[in-house]
Amino acid sequence: MENGTAHSEHPPAEAGAMVDVDLRTAASFVVAAVALYFLVEQLSYHRKKGALPGPPLVVPFLGSVVHMFRDPARYWEVKAAQAKESGLGFAADWLFGYFIVFIRDSELSHRVFANVRPDAFQLTGHPFGRKLWGADNIIYKFGDEHKELRRRIAPNFTSRALSTYAAIQQRVILGHLRRWLDRSAAADNKSMPLLVPFRDMNLETSQAVMVGPYLTEETTEMLRKDYNIFIDGIVAVPVDLPGFVFRRARLAGERLRRLLAECARESKARMRAGGKPECLADYGIQEMVRHIDEAANAGLPPPANTSDENVGSYLFDFLFAAQDNVTSLLCSAVSALETHPNVVARVRAEVVTVWSPESGELITAEMIQEMKYTQAVAREVVRHRPPGPLAPHIALQPFQLTEWYTVPKGAMVFPSVYESSFQGFHSPETFDPDRFFSDSRREDVTYKRNFLAFGAGAHQCVGQRYALYHLTLFIALFVTVAEFQRDRTEGCDDLLYVPTVVPRDGCAVYLKQRCPSVPSFSL
Repeated sequence: MENGTAHSEHPPAEAGAMVDVDLRTAASFVVAAVALYFLVEQLSYHRKKGALPGPPLVVPFLGSVVHMFRDPARYWEVKAAQAKESGLGFAADWLFGYFIVFIRDSELSHRVFANVRPDAFQLTGHPFGRKLWGADNIIYKFGDEHKELRRRIAPNFTSRALSTYAAIQQRVILGHLRRWLDRSAAADNKSMPLLVPFRDMNLETSQAVMVGPYLTEETTEMLRKDYNIFIDGIVAVPVDLPGFVFRRARLAGERLRRLLAECARESKARMRAGGKPECLADYGIQEMVRHIDEAANAGLPPPANTSDENVGSYLFDFLFAAQDNVTSLLCSAVSALETHPNVVARVRAEVVTVWSPESGELITAEMIQEMKYTQAVAREVVRHRPPGPLAPHIALQPFQLTEWYTVPKGAMVFPSVYESSFQGFHSPETFDPDRFFSDSRREDVTYKRNFLAFGAGAHQCVGQRYALYHLTLFIALFVTVAEFQRDRTEGCDDLLYVPTVVPRDGCAVYLKQRCPSVPSFSL
């Protein structure tokens, strides 16, 4: 320092040069870090992939996510083709930082379904399912806890319970059918896409069947809005930040579980007071409150998985399964039936022997049991177009899938129940209900291990009887009261994932009333 004035240690030109050097060094460091990350990820992918078919190189972190989001149906078709053409039955890829294993072979899928346990696989339902459905969901349970929870749920699907639900289902279905026919008549014979109407009908059905007595007009509308937000999030980019669709879906899921937990609380109070079961929640809770009260009288804590929040969680699971999966099945049913008039004629001939729209009565459980062919049609719809084509699992530990390949820990494993449906069966691409109806064929027995639409093993869908009941009832009612024809355009039956599979055109049809009047029953 001289005369009180500080002098710079480096002249300005030299300081600027040092900044340039620092920037170049930083840039070189970033480039080297990115290159190292890319190299490490490629090495990790190839080490896990081994001899499996799959892309030779993957985009860092994202992998094939762009292809998958752009056209999910085509992406999984390519995976299936790789698995089949290789002769191995499975293939590999990389998505959102996850190594994935796609399984086409039915027996290998059974290996996964049969080994859902802490040292093997965990069913996830969605790669980010814990955030969407909640960590307490039934699909994340193992062992004795899972068995006990399924035992508590069993009363929801007895013949008596299904008979109660059938009456509710028909009232809702007929009400919507009448509105669709009126709308179609007023639309000067224009076609009507049924995807959204199906979804609305199924949401009303699910609400009424599961917790109907405990919903007000206000909570019904809240449930409808939040459910649609939730569905949008399932197929959105999984970014859990404010403003993103996924975040809105997660929060909607939390609100839905709270609402259903409140319904469970009210059901407990009514069942404890001796009320008659009127909905799905009641049937499960009727026995549950007895066990809770027995424990309380013995000075013990309530049994596991009996809190209002627990019940709300599994009701939420049922709501999703009964809503979107069945919506997919109804679209598939209408599409398949329209191209098979002989099947429609046989269903109509069978239904008329047990029920008529002019009877003033609902179809009873006994009538449904007599509709053997219509039941076979429903099962063939499920086989021909499984609504949830994939059953995502995560490998909690390394698992030896074949003699020569071990699934690495942390891998996402996708057994394809869709691909299994087209293995073994006679002419599997053909829609043919007789494979389930004909006593001489009995393909449902011969190829039972390829019918995986409802899963297999300990986590097989607990509500499959409900789904088949609903589908059988809809088919019987729909073909009886309506004439229908698809508005066929190029690619209309191509599949979209939303997140279940639906036809690309939203199942557009021309509708016309077939019977003198559509019966009406108050809900």
